[in-house]
Amino acid sequence: MNITVVGTGYVGLVTGTCLAENGHDVCCVDIDSERIKMLNKGIVPVYEPGLEEIFTRNFKQKRLNFTCEIKEGILKGDFILIAVGTPSNGDGSAYLESVFKVARDIGNYIDSPKIIIIKSTVPVGTTLKVKKIIDECLIKRNVSISFDIAFCPEFLKEGSAVNDFQRPDRIVIGINENGDTVQKIKELFSPFVMRNERFLVMNILSAELTKYAANSMLATRISFMNELSHLCEKVGADIEQVRKGIGSDTRIGSPFLYAGIGYGGSCFPKDVKALIHTAEQMQVDLSILKSVEKANIKQKAYLPYLIDKHYKGNIKGLIFGIWGLSFKPHTDDIREAPSLVIIQELINKGAFIQAFDPVSNKNVQRYFGVNKQIAYFKDNYEALRGANALLLLTEWPLFRKPDFNKIKKHLKEPIIFDGRNQYDPQLLEKLGFTYYGIGRNNAKE
Repeated sequence: MNITVVGTGYVGLVTGTCLAENGHDVCCVDIDSERIKMLNKGIVPVYEPGLEEIFTRNFKQKRLNFTCEIKEGILKGDFILIAVGTPSNGDGSAYLESVFKVARDIGNYIDSPKIIIIKSTVPVGTTLKVKKIIDECLIKRNVSISFDIAFCPEFLKEGSAVNDFQRPDRIVIGINENGDTVQKIKELFSPFVMRNERFLVMNILSAELTKYAANSMLATRISFMNELSHLCEKVGADIEQVRKGIGSDTRIGSPFLYAGIGYGGSCFPKDVKALIHTAEQMQVDLSILKSVEKANIKQKAYLPYLIDKHYKGNIKGLIFGIWGLSFKPHTDDIREAPSLVIIQELINKGAFIQAFDPVSNKNVQRYFGVNKQIAYFKDNYEALRGANALLLLTEWPLFRKPDFNKIKKHLKEPIIFDGRNQYDPQLLEKLGFTYYGIGRNNAKE
C-alpha cells in the first residue's frame, strides 16, 4: 500500500518507519525543512531504542521517503495518517491549527478516494471537524471525491515506542460507518496483532475520549502515589512497601504506581490539561483530574524542598551532581521534565549544577542556553567530582547498581537525594550515606 504520514515527530516517525518495515511504501511529510533534510540524509533526529536500525534498513531500500511538499504526499497516499503535534495553548486547550491545516490541504489537493486516519491526540469532536473542513474544500472546488475518516489513537510510550507499535495491547478504530473502511484499516494494522479481538471498533467520539481517558488515568495513579508518599513521610511508612502491597492486588496492578518527582513528557501534562478544558467547555467539573494536575505541579517542587530543608535554606555556592535529565529513561525528550524545574529552582538560589544524562545533555543545554551555573559531563561519576550531593532524577538502568564507594569518593559529602526511589535506604545508611527518597526517609523494616 501507499501510505502518507503527515508529521515526523515521535508518533509520525515511528508509525511511518514501522509501516515501511512491513513492506508498505511510506511518504512522510513535515513543514520543518531542516528536519526533512536530516531524514533525507538518513539521520534519525530523535533518540528512540530500536528506531534507527529499522529506519536505516527501510530508508536504504527506499520504502521510506521524506518531503516538505504536502501536495506530493496527499496525491501519493491511499491512506493519509495525520500525526502532527497538538501542544497545549495557554488556557490548557489543545492547539489544533496544524491538524486543521492538514485537513485544508487534503481538501484542496485530494484527487482520488482516500482513507484518512488521525493519529494525533485531539479533543472530542475534532475528527468530525476535520471531515467538515475537507467537505467544505471539496464543495469550493466543485468536485465530488469520496473519502473515509477514522480516529486511531496511538498508545506509544517514549522509550519503547517501536515495541509498542509492533506489539500493541489493542488497536482502537474510531469510525462512524462500520463497513469496508474498517476492514481496510484492520488489514493495514493486522501484521502487528496476532489476535483479531485486539481491534476495538467504536464510534469516533468514544475513540477520541478513550485516548485522553487512558493517559489521564495513568497520570492519576502517579499523582495518587506521590501524594501518598507525603503521608508515608509523616507516619514512618515506606511508600515502596505500600506500592508492593497494593500493586499485588489484581484489581489494581503494579504499573504506574511509582512515587517520584512528578510526571512529564509530551503526553500526560498536555492531555490532562486538554481533558479538563474539554470538560469545562461542556460544563462538567473533573475535580479529581484538576487535583491530579495540581499535585503534579507540587511534586516537582518537592525535591528542592528536601534539599533546602537539609541545608537549612542556604544552598548558595553549593554544587549538585545530577544523574538523569530526560523526563523518563530511554528517551532524549525533556518536555515538561521535572529536572528542568529542579535545576531552575537550584540555580535561582545560587547553586551550581554538574549534570549527566546518557542522551539528553544537549537538549537541556539548548533549553537553558549559556549558563555558567550549569556544566554538562560525559561520564556520570565525573559529574559528581567535588559535588556536595548526588541528585538522581531519571531512573536510567545505568544508575540502578552504581559503585557507591566511588560515589562517596567523588562527593564532598556522602549525601544522595533519590528522586526515583532506586536505592535501599538501609543499605546506604550502613555505607555511611545520608539518604533522602520520596516517602521513605523514616521507614524501618
